[in-house]
Amino acid sequence: MTQRFLPAVFMRGGSSKGVFFLARDLPADRAAIDPILLGVLGSPDPYGRQLDGMGGGISSLSKAVIIGPPSHPEADIDYTFAQVAVDRPAVDWKGNCGNLSAAVGPFAVDAGLVRAAEGETLVRIHQVNTRKLIHARFPVREGRAETRGDFAIAGVAGTGARIRLDFLSPGGSQCAGLLPTGRAVDVLDVPGLGPLRASLVDAANPAVFVDARDLGLIGAESPDAIEADAALMARLDRIRRIAGVAMGLAATEAEVSLANPRVALVAGPLAARALDGAVLDPAAHDVTIRMLSMERPHRAVPMTGAMGLAVACRIEGSIPHALARRGARPEEIRVAHPSGMLTVGAEVRQAAEGWVADSAVVFRTARRLMQGEVAVPG
Repeated sequence: MTQRFLPAVFMRGGSSKGVFFLARDLPADRAAIDPILLGVLGSPDPYGRQLDGMGGGISSLSKAVIIGPPSHPEADIDYTFAQVAVDRPAVDWKGNCGNLSAAVGPFAVDAGLVRAAEGETLVRIHQVNTRKLIHARFPVREGRAETRGDFAIAGVAGTGARIRLDFLSPGGSQCAGLLPTGRAVDVLDVPGLGPLRASLVDAANPAVFVDARDLGLIGAESPDAIEADAALMARLDRIRRIAGVAMGLAATEAEVSLANPRVALVAGPLAARALDGAVLDPAAHDVTIRMLSMERPHRAVPMTGAMGLAVACRIEGSIPHALARRGARPEEIRVAHPSGMLTVGAEVRQAAEGWVADSAVVFRTARRLMQGEVAVPG
């Protein structure tokens, strides 16, 4: 059979890119959607480049989004996220992409799914994977999402219109709660390493945070240097899988998905060299992170990973809390990552039932890059 074509839009959201579909243009069964997304993105590709598809060979460029009518009474639209593996025929539907979340509201406005007022518009998003609500606020001009602006984000050239994302009650997106084990710090028994202190946190997406020094690292290593160390990569994946079982995400290490939990190396403020060659000023940020996504070191930081880190920084006793500097505004955490720095807001409090995350706030930009039809191999 010759290839067929489906209506689609290619969008950048934050420091990620993905193919956007309307739910009405895809099958209702996710099992039937999987081969479509694999073909569209160009996976699996043993060469790791996805040259025969729309993917870019790394996790942040191998994503898909499905937008449909709301199934939540307090939402305007449903947003379902799919993470497509690069080198294997796997599609993960369990988590969310914080970066592509920035493009969802503008997509909905431009597609006529949400009535937008001139000026700032609010789009209430139901994130289907995590069953959470996101409020997106961004400027609209002449009925379409504005893309021009003076807001810049690390890792993306140029500037654009600022998009504010409020992730409401981000705790417990996939696990039993914000702290799945009920503890700010756990001790994992890692073969070949021994006891390892780790903070297991589920805020926006599940993640395991470890002190980089406990693995003999500084925390300023480049993504390429981390990936070139095969022994380190294997150890980090083992830590991630052990943590996944401890967090209740799977019964065995083998059953832990590729996407979640993510594993992060955390350090205090450092004079690290960013990918553009600039040396970050330790006085200009509060905490440093190197995070792995889909078994690859991220060249910036997943937005949900940054939000989880910001939340963790406000949980007393956690590893990020111990490493991070206290800024003038404790609800704002300045996060240094391989591509630069970003500020994340986190409202966290201690209640009778334990630590509670009320919200996490980030600012991004987004742009529609292409629209029309995408080819699905026959």
